[in-house]
Amino acid sequence: MDLSRRARVMGILNVTPDSFSDGGRHAGVVGALEQARRMIGDGAEIIDVGGESTRPGAAAVSADEEIGRTVPVVEALRREWDGLISIDTSKAAVARAVLAAGADIVNDVTGLRGDDGMAGLCAETGCGVVVMHMQGEPRTMQRAPVYGDVVAEVAGFFRERHEVLVAAGIDEGALCFDPGIGFGKNLEHNVALLRNLDRLSPSGCPLMLGISRKSFIGKLLGDERMELRDWPTVVITAKAREQGVMLHRVHEVRRNVEALRMIEAIRGECAGAEAG
Repeated sequence: MDLSRRARVMGILNVTPDSFSDGGRHAGVVGALEQARRMIGDGAEIIDVGGESTRPGAAAVSADEEIGRTVPVVEALRREWDGLISIDTSKAAVARAVLAAGADIVNDVTGLRGDDGMAGLCAETGCGVVVMHMQGEPRTMQRAPVYGDVVAEVAGFFRERHEVLVAAGIDEGALCFDPGIGFGKNLEHNVALLRNLDRLSPSGCPLMLGISRKSFIGKLLGDERMELRDWPTVVITAKAREQGVMLHRVHEVRRNVEALRMIEAIRGECAGAEAG
């Protein structure tokens, strides 16, 4: 995937009963495929399938249950679409099953630290890898996150992960890094990271940003209603693109794609702008 000029959108497809903004809406193959088709039609170039909620306080599920939720969806989507499919999991057994079903990317909220077999699997299969930063673990991560310098600590974590994962045999070109907004971070930490996205990436690897509908948006707005968070998500997407972020993981695809294309047209970085 060429990320030199045009940013790409990853559409979130949660096939869980308890995800924070859309739990239960797309459970089952039929509902999940309908949502995937909608997001692809709106411009998503990656579909990220998740079978276990990682919202604060969410209950853990077994690998077998996660596989049962995700594999049928990925198999069905792969039969009709040749775009990129990602599996949002921290379990190597789940990743192996879903990659075999047709997925291309592993998106791991633990930064490939949650399962000793994950790095070897990713190296073996040559899949794309999203390395996310998280302080703590999903069930408890928001109780009292503490950093001395959140920007320096996340950047240092990415450098360490880059070195370890490349040494484990993962191609550097397969790696991208997600600062984990909302994952073991309070409002001030999230805002500091968003101000300093251009300081985070190790060795020029791309960043992925996942801020869609997250609770810090409600805190900044002074209004916790979920339905008010999509337009602020678009604003942050546009700002992040100005800072060089080329991968964006969102629920509402069309508005974010349009914002990216407008930024790129103004910067003279898309084919439409060049033709004009």
